[in-house]
Amino acid sequence: MRIGDVAAATGLTTRAVRYYEEQGLLSPGRTPSGHRTYTSADIRRLRTVSELLQAGLTVSDVRSFAHVLDTTPLRDPAGAGEPDRCDVAEVAQHRLGELDQRIARLSSIRDGLASQLTNRFGDLFAPAPAPAPPPGPAPASAPASRSGSCPAAHGT
Repeated sequence: MRIGDVAAATGLTTRAVRYYEEQGLLSPGRTPSGHRTYTSADIRRLRTVSELLQAGLTVSDVRSFAHVLDTTPLRDPAGAGEPDRCDVAEVAQHRLGELDQRIARLSSIRDGLASQLTNRFGDLFAPAPAPAPPPGPAPASAPASRSGSCPAAHGT
């Protein structure tokens, strides 16, 4: 399969597919003339990478555990204690912690702005209430300390 077909099948641009290859997230085969060739496994990997990036991970995050993207599904409890799984959990917890910090900072900025506008303009300004958090479990926060079974965090 050629790069245009893969881009269409994954909803990515050909430039994005090449970029993910440059970043080490994909290793397509090559024809004797040097053209890239892709398999259904490459399409699955690209979809996984795209979903992880859309969920909030960075390319660096995904690259740090790219070696396990094509293994047993990460939600499989049978692999829960493996060191590779630990890499995934650690990166995810780190990213979730960073997002929680950004959300708290932005909420504080929003509240400060609403307060300043109310103080300055009084009745002329009726700020909209802060949006309610989405339903579901409370967001996970970064662990206070690393467990002894996980290696040091990968740089992001």
